[in-house]
Amino acid sequence: MTLASSANPLRRQLRAHPDAPPGSVEAVEVTVMMEAQAIALTYRIACPSTVLVVPAPAAPVQTDGLWQTTCLELFVRAGPEAYAEYNFSPSGAWAAYRFSGYREGMAPVPLDHTPQIEAHVAEDAVVVRARIPLPPVLPTMASLTAVIEEKDGTKSYWALAHPAGKPDFHDDACFVLELPAAKAL
Repeated sequence: MTLASSANPLRRQLRAHPDAPPGSVEAVEVTVMMEAQAIALTYRIACPSTVLVVPAPAAPVQTDGLWQTTCLELFVRAGPEAYAEYNFSPSGAWAAYRFSGYREGMAPVPLDHTPQIEAHVAEDAVVVRARIPLPPVLPTMASLTAVIEEKDGTKSYWALAHPAGKPDFHDDACFVLELPAAKAL
């Protein structure tokens, strides 16, 4: 899969992990656009909004543990080992981490600009838009993921691709979205 430039947005459907099926969520669609210094993402969670756990608006600050409830995510890497993880909540809170290898060497990613996050709650969907600054070393592969929590406690894990076994967004099997070369930006 190749990522589109800002002139040609790319739309992809995420799939729920078969071992953690959703209750009322019908679909999660992501639109992705590359910008000069950022990746712009729009997640649309198709579901009656009254059944979703949507964190209340908060200050746009770096916050750990966002993945414990409804959280949208972007994983990117520039080589075979190291990668970065960006979490963003419908609340506006965000987190950014880098890893030296599979779940190893986790450290916060310093960002020049705070990610821009906005959420819109409609009757039949929740739409979250995020603009994530690109790291200095441009990534070549990405993974789009989401953790969706429903008010009855159901949690579903969504990605473009899943590894065998339990949900694990850090697994190589999830990195299936090819990003354009730096000169294409």
